[in-house]
Amino acid sequence: MLDRLARIEKRYQELGEEMSLPEVALDIKRLQQLAQERASVEDLVAKYRGYKAVAKSLEDTRAMLNDALDEDMKALVKQEVVSLEAKQGQLLSELRLGLLPKDANDERDVIMEVRAGAGGDEAALFAADLFRMYSRYAQSQGWAVDIVDSNESTIGGFKEIIFEVKGKGKGAFSRLKYERGVHRVQRVPVTESSGRIHTSTATVAVLPEASEVEVSINPDDLRTDIFHSGGAGGQNVNKVATAVRITHLPTGIVAVCQDERSQLRNKQKAMAVLRARLLEIEQRRQDEAITQQRRSQVGTGDRAEKIRTYNFPQDRVSDHRIGLTLRNLSQILEGDLDKLIDALATEDQARQLEKQLV
Repeated sequence: MLDRLARIEKRYQELGEEMSLPEVALDIKRLQQLAQERASVEDLVAKYRGYKAVAKSLEDTRAMLNDALDEDMKALVKQEVVSLEAKQGQLLSELRLGLLPKDANDERDVIMEVRAGAGGDEAALFAADLFRMYSRYAQSQGWAVDIVDSNESTIGGFKEIIFEVKGKGKGAFSRLKYERGVHRVQRVPVTESSGRIHTSTATVAVLPEASEVEVSINPDDLRTDIFHSGGAGGQNVNKVATAVRITHLPTGIVAVCQDERSQLRNKQKAMAVLRARLLEIEQRRQDEAITQQRRSQVGTGDRAEKIRTYNFPQDRVSDHRIGLTLRNLSQILEGDLDKLIDALATEDQARQLEKQLV
């Protein structure tokens, strides 16, 4: 493990030298790739250097025990050895975790798509609840949420809603990626007069956002349609054609945005969605381990395909992937997701460590 860390440190130094070359500074795409690679190991290299410093201190301190010391001084030195050994062990654990395979998308912003599944109007209301939950969670993390497109149901929910989550510092994808899949709700709908509990679903897709540098799109491959925004009303609805629909002809992917009053902003948002979907397709081609990412995220929306259940009568939320049940449903729907996400991330790390040690 230490040999591997030494190689990573050497590569980190090489990356810094390469980034300082004049020809690299002029190649924006190459510079961005190198900067991302360097940033991805920066924390690990810092921990490794800290580990080496502690190891050297430990070696020097142990050597002092061979010197002629009085009993009081020897006791202090032994205490210092114990402290340094504990620190060294902690750093080794952190380094072992740091060497786990990194998700290349972790530092990215995301585009999330929440769609009503089985359950009609109640599923659409649940989709709105999930959107609100993610918005509140993003707010607690200091992230910005920006709606790209939405299709409201007749009673106020969402048949579908697509939105960007832009994080500061740590990428939103590293946390929200655990939310992709089918979410199930069990409750008495507001439309239910007999008090029967209904089961409905909504699907959540989480796509890493791509930059223009990463995904190059030929303008000739695009068809752009401008149309009037639809909605519940208002002075700007259906008066000015600002909504944008972009079709990527080679793949048939369609991205729509009509949330902004500016046609330019709608086009920029639609292009962001299109790039995210094209990036996902390209990553799928490059790595068979993440095949069918978007479809495997959302499934068909059937009630049996669920990653999590929100049970209102029992005030509980159960994540079926790790067998975790929490009893604070209302808080979770208010965006208190850290306990769930932390548990999923810990389980993910444990599985990767287990594979590493086999």
